[in-house]
Amino acid sequence: MTIAHIKVPNGKQYQLETGIFINNEFLATESQLAVEDPGTGTEICAVHLGDERHVEQAVKSARKCFTEVWRSKSGRERSDLLLKISQLMLEHSDQLADLEALESGKPKATNAIFDVLHSADVFRYYSALAMTAEDGKTVETERSKFTYTVTEPYGVCAAIMAWNFPCSTFAWKVAPCLAAGNAIVVKPSENTPLCALYMCELFLKAGAPAGLLNVVCGLGAKVGSAIASHPGIDKVTFTGSTVVGKTIQKLAAENLKACTLECGGKSPLVVYDDADLEQAVKWAAFGIFFNKGEICTASSRIYVQAGIYDEFLDRLKKHVEENFVQGPQFAEGVNVGPQVSKVQQDKILDYVKIGVAEGAKLVCGGNKVPDLAGYFLQPTILADCSQSMRVVQEEIFGPVVTVSKFNTDEEAIELSNDSSYGLAAYLFTQDINRSQKYIREVQSGQVFVNYTFAADYRMPFGGYKMSGIGRELGEAGLAAFSQTKAVHINLSSKL
Repeated sequence: MTIAHIKVPNGKQYQLETGIFINNEFLATESQLAVEDPGTGTEICAVHLGDERHVEQAVKSARKCFTEVWRSKSGRERSDLLLKISQLMLEHSDQLADLEALESGKPKATNAIFDVLHSADVFRYYSALAMTAEDGKTVETERSKFTYTVTEPYGVCAAIMAWNFPCSTFAWKVAPCLAAGNAIVVKPSENTPLCALYMCELFLKAGAPAGLLNVVCGLGAKVGSAIASHPGIDKVTFTGSTVVGKTIQKLAAENLKACTLECGGKSPLVVYDDADLEQAVKWAAFGIFFNKGEICTASSRIYVQAGIYDEFLDRLKKHVEENFVQGPQFAEGVNVGPQVSKVQQDKILDYVKIGVAEGAKLVCGGNKVPDLAGYFLQPTILADCSQSMRVVQEEIFGPVVTVSKFNTDEEAIELSNDSSYGLAAYLFTQDINRSQKYIREVQSGQVFVNYTFAADYRMPFGGYKMSGIGRELGEAGLAAFSQTKAVHINLSSKL
């Protein structure tokens, strides 16, 4: 039996298939894993766990679908399926948002629902791109030659997903993969598998061919490693920590499979003295405390020009204390939920202690939230931080921000680049020349001027340095699941 009966704190109840999903069937396995509600620390349900044998089954199913069915589908046919899935996501957005809020800790009304709607947009966007996904181009070389390119899918791809954005991570990987003509095997995070399993049900309703989507829940050491090293998988895409990303790249090297790795971040936010200070404070707070700081592009280290440093810090503290309301995911007015797990909560608390021990000033927060049973942490500001501190250099992945001073343009760029990461950078200034210099010199895959993170499915997403390899979203996201073949035809037949 693979059906779970899920009760949501808002009074709704759902039935959810919890088996692994292979060849359009939900399968029971020998072992199961409890999924927790981080708002209470109690069990939501248990999901069935796969292992290396199930990865093998999933790869065979995907290969059969790719070879016999999906590869021959026209761009129009692929587009139609992706559009159906997008429409089904909208029709079932309330349930998807309930599941995402329940398993990840996002407040439903101020966070989870927007992630679901964004994910539906991603499927709709790639449904349009699927129409031209295999278009090539002719290249003028010599008059006696006809040369052109052909765009082709890899074949069987795999996605290993993070827990912080269950719906959108699924959409970012699955939609362009299928639009390009591939079949896919997905491993959701052990913490947040429920949205991916529900998406399997929507794929069935959309009439997806058997084997196009396969979902194998399981532990990283078993299922993740089996996927990364499997010779029958042509490409792997991963979102998660840099440490795990390195491991996946090593395993993928066994058969030189292509990799897209979206890894960690420690994104700088620079505030100049000519910035609109009120807006800079609001955006800076949103950039780190949105999604409880569990976001790879979080503006987790702030640099403020010395002349406005004290005022900025006072305003930031006041804004955080007055505008961030913590509580259970389904409570009215809540905009900051619990951390995803006790492990994550403990890790973040340890970092706060480390920061204070290294000499950082604790401005606010730094503790669990009193009287709340789940894995809640107060939004935390650490001030007067130096570059050598671990809290400045290492990704905390929680609601903790460091604040430091700078003086000159050169110092702002130097401090921003003094990191092993390069996923996003944020700049607040009214000087367009200054912003252009910063944009050119900062080592980051994305730069935002006068606002903080807002993913747009039409724009490429990815990082420099230890933040990963390759790009997701936009046309670049589609290209990441495609290969280009060059064709040379000699029209004269002469040597």
